[in-house]
Amino acid sequence: STDRRKPHAVEMSSKGTSSTSTDRLGFLNFYFCCFLSLISSSSSSLVVAASPSPSQQLIISRFQQYLQINTAHPNPNYQEAADFILSQAKSLSLESQTLDFVNGKPLVLLKWPGRNPHLPSILLNSHTDVVPAEHHKWSHPPFDAHLDDHDGRIYARGSQDMKCVGLQYLEAIRKLKSSGFEPTRTVYLSFVPDEEIGGHDGAEKLADSDIFNKKMNVGIVLDEGLASPNQNYRVFYGERSPWWLVIKASGAPGHGSKLYDNSALENLLKSIEIIRRFRASQFDLVKAGLKAEGEVVSVNTVFLKAGTPSPTGFIMNLQPSEAEAGFDIRVPPTADPASLERRIAEEWAPVSRNMTFEFKQKVSVYDKFGKPILSATDSSNPWWALLEGAVKKANGKIGKPEIFPAATDARYFRERGLPAIGFSPMANTPILLHDHNEFLSKDEYLKGIDIYESIISAYASYIGDTKDGASREEL
Repeated sequence: STDRRKPHAVEMSSKGTSSTSTDRLGFLNFYFCCFLSLISSSSSSLVVAASPSPSQQLIISRFQQYLQINTAHPNPNYQEAADFILSQAKSLSLESQTLDFVNGKPLVLLKWPGRNPHLPSILLNSHTDVVPAEHHKWSHPPFDAHLDDHDGRIYARGSQDMKCVGLQYLEAIRKLKSSGFEPTRTVYLSFVPDEEIGGHDGAEKLADSDIFNKKMNVGIVLDEGLASPNQNYRVFYGERSPWWLVIKASGAPGHGSKLYDNSALENLLKSIEIIRRFRASQFDLVKAGLKAEGEVVSVNTVFLKAGTPSPTGFIMNLQPSEAEAGFDIRVPPTADPASLERRIAEEWAPVSRNMTFEFKQKVSVYDKFGKPILSATDSSNPWWALLEGAVKKANGKIGKPEIFPAATDARYFRERGLPAIGFSPMANTPILLHDHNEFLSKDEYLKGIDIYESIISAYASYIGDTKDGASREEL
């Protein structure tokens, strides 16, 4: 190989040292200029990311103020949250009222009147409560709303679920009002309590109230969605119904050393194994990409209870006469609930094994008209097309329509036959609701305001079919 390199080396040297040096200097200057250009570009981007405009700083500050109000269960400070929302409504000249369906749980309802009050209105729903946080497991205190200057993340409980959306509604309206926009349809904003514990004293009370059914004339509801780890926003047209199941097994007690059939724990463990196999079959469909999480029946064991207590724990040489287990089951509106109930009665808790079962909660997958609780995603639902168009106009992208894997307040409105869409504009964001170190980047939060500005503008300007109002009255 040495011999092969020599002629090449001689050829180069014969061209002259001066020419080679000049070429090398030229390449070095070129790469050096590229490097400086890259550094300059990166530095400029970093400065923009770290230095929001004064108006953006005010927007972020208002978001932080809302996040700093501790509305975590079991003792949410609902009144402080309500006072904050009312102060924002006043600054926007929105009509407001506080509905006290349950003492100590204020529901704030805001109104932006439209030019045509006869058209069905728009309801923008959000909940003010959040789940508890284990403070010692967070990088920053969960109610400080810390803004990290390095990456622009705002760390707080509720930053994703869902104080972000509630404030984005208001900030979008602030921008629309500043531009001189006047809605054709009336826009309502509801800030409801207790979503995290079932919504029975919040959205459910509102949906059942006279003010909702006789005065608001709602035609479309927007509620919460989920963050998306990729660039496409996630949009939900239905959700799984919660069935909270408790299975109890009974049997003769016995000495801890005795082997015998049909003990309470033996029967319960058989059922748990059968349920585990069913769970695995459903999960396999998700893992294989054949179905989305919201399209399968999920079953998770949430508690096991057995044994005879003693001052130091449990009596170890006594087999108990009773044992029970709790399961959180989520049933999609596309499933057959009757078939699942038969499975529970015949396989999971059969009388033949001395077993009984009861539901602590069992939400129907059907609305009040006997139809699966789903909002249409085709041309029969103009609101869906309007949302898609509005997001695209604001330079956003929407993924495939999904069934929400858990439960939200939207179900109380869908039960009444109303279209309801779950949407939280958080792209390129890990899903951290109910997790430690929940955060939302300030850039995603600000972008979400632009998205909602586009959606509210499209919805509030939509005239639609002249039969729209009559159809709503029939519902």
